[in-house]
Amino acid sequence: MTAAHCFSTPEGSTYRVVLGEHNLAEDDGTEYSIDVERVFIHEGWNPNNIANGYDIALLRLDSPAYNNGFVELGLLPSEGDILPNDYPCYITGWGATSVDGSVPDRLQEVLLPVVDHKICSQDDWWGSQAKVTMLCAGGDGVRAGCSGDSGGPLNCYKDGNWQVHGIVSFGLVPYCNTYKKPTVFTRVSAYVDWIRNVITDNGDF
Repeated sequence: MTAAHCFSTPEGSTYRVVLGEHNLAEDDGTEYSIDVERVFIHEGWNPNNIANGYDIALLRLDSPAYNNGFVELGLLPSEGDILPNDYPCYITGWGATSVDGSVPDRLQEVLLPVVDHKICSQDDWWGSQAKVTMLCAGGDGVRAGCSGDSGGPLNCYKDGNWQVHGIVSFGLVPYCNTYKKPTVFTRVSAYVDWIRNVITDNGDF
């Protein structure tokens, strides 16, 4: 599961998923890769209007992902689940860490508290660009996702499990850590029904 905007030309392209990756500059001994058999992009996605939402895609792998001692499988949230304001979640990725665009070799992780939709959709926050099918997190002017984090997860611990509640969609690039401009995620719980339908219509993933 990732963002639709990560695929400019999915047809005819070859993709591979690497799990357990930590340091891009070296072999950690924790990673393994699986080829992608097919990409399913939400039919409502419009690459010319990212703020319209539907920024979600599913990847069918050639073989199942598994826990090798370094990879833990995340669960889907319950359909329609809305996290409360300030709920602690974590973004991970290799995105830019400064305005000059420098990117790390090592996987970064940061706590991003959820921002309630009523707050995130206020005019001095993201306004009408923040849809109810999106999830905002961060916005303190210090912590944020940025370029290179797109398609990555927002993981939240709930009901005794790690659940993937968000997919990095957009932010204020390059000034990603701007106050009242939190990272905006596709809210996975808004698409659980779509995810299940894709799996049902196309065979088990």
